[in-house]
Amino acid sequence: MRRPYRPALVIGVCLSACTGAGSSGRTAVDLLITGGTVITMDAQRRVLEDAAVAVAGDSIIAIGPSAELSAQYEGREVIDAKRHIVMPGLIDGHGHAGHGLVKSLGMDTGEWYPATEAIYSLGSTVDFWRAEALLTGTERVRFGVTTALSFLGGGDMVMRTDSAKYGDAYMQAIDSVGLRFFLAVGPRRPPFPKVFAQWTGDSSRRVDISFDQQLRVSEALIDKWNGAGKGRLHIAMAFPTHHPEEGTLSDSAMSELVAQARATRALSRKHKLLFTQDGHSKGSVKFAHEVFDILGPDALLSHATGMTDEEVAIVAKTGTRIVHNPSANAAIRERFTLTELLDAGATVMLGSDGVGPDRSYDMFRHIFQAMRYHRAYFRDTKVLPAGKALEMVTIDAARALGLEKEIGSLETGKKADIILIDASRPHMAPMHMPLYRVAYFANGNDVSTVVVNGRVLMRDRKVLTVNETEVVDFAQREADAAIRRTGLEKLMRTPEGFWGRSRFP
Repeated sequence: MRRPYRPALVIGVCLSACTGAGSSGRTAVDLLITGGTVITMDAQRRVLEDAAVAVAGDSIIAIGPSAELSAQYEGREVIDAKRHIVMPGLIDGHGHAGHGLVKSLGMDTGEWYPATEAIYSLGSTVDFWRAEALLTGTERVRFGVTTALSFLGGGDMVMRTDSAKYGDAYMQAIDSVGLRFFLAVGPRRPPFPKVFAQWTGDSSRRVDISFDQQLRVSEALIDKWNGAGKGRLHIAMAFPTHHPEEGTLSDSAMSELVAQARATRALSRKHKLLFTQDGHSKGSVKFAHEVFDILGPDALLSHATGMTDEEVAIVAKTGTRIVHNPSANAAIRERFTLTELLDAGATVMLGSDGVGPDRSYDMFRHIFQAMRYHRAYFRDTKVLPAGKALEMVTIDAARALGLEKEIGSLETGKKADIILIDASRPHMAPMHMPLYRVAYFANGNDVSTVVVNGRVLMRDRKVLTVNETEVVDFAQREADAAIRRTGLEKLMRTPEGFWGRSRFP
């Protein structure tokens, strides 16, 4: 699947120590981006016109006026960023591996969640996970997402950790695309054992998997992948979100649940990993704190809708980080208390909750959706300024992932995760007020060039690390096969009530 790299186009093979005198007497660097409008997202939130960024190895070594940096540095690769906005790569705090191959399947029928559970646990193969990683990794690159977190499956419904081979295939594919990435692994929702189907060719065998087995597989993935890819690749630990009504479990069942939660959390702390949970809503944050004791500044809770004032205070006090997914169905069912969290000093980032059933990895869409979501609730256009929304996909997002010293802004010494946005397109012109252009008018297809860890992954809208046609064809074959294995072809039909009604029946 992987096309050989073309040395003339792929950058970042040197370490920063490889800078030296060029043929012109200037200092040689791996990459020099010149002539752009640079949105730094640094502490002063500077926006620099006709500016340049110099990159050596995986890091930024200088930012400043184009004339000065061009006189000082000779780039082995030079990118002319005239008529482009240069900014930090976008960060997506919440997604789901697998969803890229089953998006919209059974949508609007109530069959989406059962379908994903069946496919992930009973109908997926190693190639299914490899194909999905290549497809959605490429999608993220094309949309300017340079760092992302995805669960290895549908959150707590299915975590494909019955064997390490699925996570291995996923991370190998992500590594080949070149993203900075967190794969969240861990156990499924109890009770155990859980049934998985393991396929060989056209035949499968079903196996029962225990909580302890899923934890062992998770640790094997940690040992192999955390810190791989020159530090780009990370493993996060996940545990299912539980709600107060589950406090009615028997004493023995509750004791076992608490033990499992704390064992998972202990594994994250042992390896100093990010700990994350999907699907928090009213009451569950308090429950996680008081019953499980699993919150803290290395914890990242997704959705967290309908939180009470008490829970907002718990988040602020414990330093727990929150992922807000404004385009997700959960945000429709219950309000996300963003203003209360921000006013309390909590760190909040944005997530796509992508890419299914009905949303993409285009974080520009989610920036815009976030602003509209909160302004509509308050009937106030002053709520969630565009600058704060941009922070929530850059520097605040980096802080939520514990990477604020490495990414999230364009500053000397930070990793070179950089995107270029074409500002000359009709919907972006005229080319002034770049902060507003990015927040309100840009979309993922405006991203022209993407750099991660100093390496150019996409140049002039052409992804350099994979063959896109082969990736799409591979994904189509694996999606068709998984749907066929589980007999879910009927869920691809347009449902009753789709046309001519004010709402579904």
